[in-house]
Amino acid sequence: MAYDRYVAICQPLHYGTLLGTRACAHMAAAAWASGFLNALLHTANTFSVPLCQENAVGQFFCEIPHILKLSCSDYIREAGLLLVSSCLAFGCFVFIVVSYVGIFRAVLRIPSQQGRHKAFSTCLPHLAVVSLFLSTGIFANLKPPSISSPSLDLVVSVLYSVMPPAVNPLIYSLRNQELKDSIRKVISGIFLIKNKLPFAHHK
Repeated sequence: MAYDRYVAICQPLHYGTLLGTRACAHMAAAAWASGFLNALLHTANTFSVPLCQENAVGQFFCEIPHILKLSCSDYIREAGLLLVSSCLAFGCFVFIVVSYVGIFRAVLRIPSQQGRHKAFSTCLPHLAVVSLFLSTGIFANLKPPSISSPSLDLVVSVLYSVMPPAVNPLIYSLRNQELKDSIRKVISGIFLIKNKLPFAHHK
């Protein structure tokens, strides 16, 4: 999304070349493959850790740090994997920030205030959601045990696993004018039916 906005705003004449069907397919495949490989490594390593305590995870979300608390073995390998994953996530965040720095520099040169507002309103929600996801995800996996508590862990887990998917449709879909018009028609149709119901019931 950051690269798409960067090309659309900073290099609009090359958009079709830089973000053609093949480029989009390659980026999607890279994201899916890296996510699958990361999840596979963590899952395989977590299942190889012996549990010598109770097998009840003290959390609504069955996450790696809570599973590792039940282990009596040395889990340096899993800690290393968590650190590598966090570094990769931080690298992605740096790439996104660099892209948005270029975007904001280009936007600030737009003479029209309406054009600047439109560009900022398109980019800022995406940057906010990505920042929320990465910061809370890294915090959940790398925070020291001394500040861990069930309520804090639950809040952090909700912030990075539930909030971004719930907010994404609002960010990406509701900016579509056709979708907005369809939602207005549905809502107006519901209100129209509600207004007619008492009369129909009276008859």
